[in-house]
Amino acid sequence: MPVFRLTKELVFPPPELAEPDGLLAVGGDLSPQRLLAAYEQGIFPWYSGDEPILWWSLSPRLVLFPEEFHLPRSLARTIKRGVYQVSADTAFAEVIAACAAVRQETGTWINQDMQAAYIRLHDLGFAHSVECRFEGKLVGGLYGVCLDRMFFGESMFSLRGDASKVALAALVSHAKQLDIQAIDCQMTTAHMLRFGSRELDRQAFQELLEQLVQRIQPQPRWLLQD
Repeated sequence: MPVFRLTKELVFPPPELAEPDGLLAVGGDLSPQRLLAAYEQGIFPWYSGDEPILWWSLSPRLVLFPEEFHLPRSLARTIKRGVYQVSADTAFAEVIAACAAVRQETGTWINQDMQAAYIRLHDLGFAHSVECRFEGKLVGGLYGVCLDRMFFGESMFSLRGDASKVALAALVSHAKQLDIQAIDCQMTTAHMLRFGSRELDRQAFQELLEQLVQRIQPQPRWLLQD
């Protein structure tokens, strides 16, 4: 079946029409309206700089439920020692730029257009970041899109031991405060499986979306409160 080509109309094909590798559609743009329409259906953009925009709906889908989070002992000790200062939504542009920078040698999908698109979502109250600093310097963090009670994780980076893991643990720890009931991890990795994530088939993931994403409205800046 040919891959669906997007037009100016903000319409995506049903996720179940995705190719076996998850590719669903090609083309379109990275406007806030299109991105929100995509995430509402569990669709996300992922492409290299010399390609048209590619849109994906993966199955299986890796999801982390905060109540199932596994906190390794070594990470718990790092958090208890207060090695890093954790914050949220204080350096979104820097976090996404750092996520891109650490992947430059192997190639990154977080090109300048993608960065600009997600910064726009952040400015509108739909994208958020968690930052880790050491002695005042940004050394780790993550970012993603939050719709209603679901956080769609996009990327993370670490310039110092366990920094990105501390950011993830902070996100999970504050999930109730942030009204987050599930974290979409997109692709299955051994790294995220170790934290208690599990795979859902497409039907289960779409049912989860319908349950948790019922209101598409911006959120105020995140504040992580102990």
